[in-house]
Amino acid sequence: MSAVPDQSTSSTGTASGASYAAAGVDIEAGDRAVELMKEWVKKTQRPEVLGGLGGFAGLFDASALKRFERPLLASATDGVGTKVDIARQLGVYDTIGHDLVAMVMDDIVVCGAEPLFMTDYICVGKVHPERVAAIVKGIAEGCVLAGCALVGGETAEHPGLLGPDDFDVAGAGTGVVEADLLLGPDRIRTGDAVIAMAASGLHSNGYSLVRHVLFDRANLRLDQHVEEFGRTLGEELLEPTKIYSLDCLTLTKSAEVHAFSHITGGGLAANLARVIPDGLHAVVDRGTWTPAPVFDLVGKAGDVERLELEKTLNMGVGMMAIVPEESAEVALAVLADRGVDAWVAGEITERGDHATGAALVGDYAS
Repeated sequence: MSAVPDQSTSSTGTASGASYAAAGVDIEAGDRAVELMKEWVKKTQRPEVLGGLGGFAGLFDASALKRFERPLLASATDGVGTKVDIARQLGVYDTIGHDLVAMVMDDIVVCGAEPLFMTDYICVGKVHPERVAAIVKGIAEGCVLAGCALVGGETAEHPGLLGPDDFDVAGAGTGVVEADLLLGPDRIRTGDAVIAMAASGLHSNGYSLVRHVLFDRANLRLDQHVEEFGRTLGEELLEPTKIYSLDCLTLTKSAEVHAFSHITGGGLAANLARVIPDGLHAVVDRGTWTPAPVFDLVGKAGDVERLELEKTLNMGVGMMAIVPEESAEVALAVLADRGVDAWVAGEITERGDHATGAALVGDYAS
């Protein structure tokens, strides 16, 4: 988790010539940001992590994998898209890290992998140490929720490319799964139940559409109170993405699970189709749940057709589990015990001549 590159001499080698600071890079601010980060990163440490913050590389003791007969490493990289602009406008920086961890680690857990560690990349126009530390605080809190360690990262200052208040975040994660326990399409069978897990809101996808519709077309304001939300529009849009990693892992230890699908960019049907094998079809009944009011607002404000919304937004479902029909009741009980709102939303059938990998049918419950 280094800060900006440590170049204390000027580019010309003289005190009066051009310098890194004159070019807009503040090394001292970067160092201050690192100091502020340390207490939060420490909270994510697992026993396998070696060394502290500030090295060139994060170290993770791979001998911990000896408990696996044939360990498969799973990795993922992601960001949170234009949701960062909502955080920037509101001046709220300590929740966007939750979104980042969810986007990375919930992709990893889909195959049944246990999250191990993560690194982050924060790019800013100007280093404001407290802001950077707040972002890292959110990432660290997300890592705790996902059960992984935050072992390193980079904060890069890009003056001239980004405005002083602009920033972006990305991350990469690694997990591990026993080869015999790898989840995926080859396990899915006809008659399996499709279990939906409720989203906490829009999560971190579709914000380019959301921002265009709500601000450019409907001229709404972030500080505008929305009765259906019981809070401001900005607070609703900045709601952190739910992290399902430990919920999913607990489920795999308590019930038979064939596959998971993380509902991110592309919507519910497209992401579910990614884990459905050739010859089978996932049918999801919209009537089993009611999307949160924010989805209705986006649709009405922009006159966005339902199919377009469903291709872009999660519509209230953040993760799906595919389990044998006889395991559905146990699975729902396990998730309920962990405080996850879940329900049977569909089933796996034989694929017809004109069927795709997954489809939504019916109308949403009112």
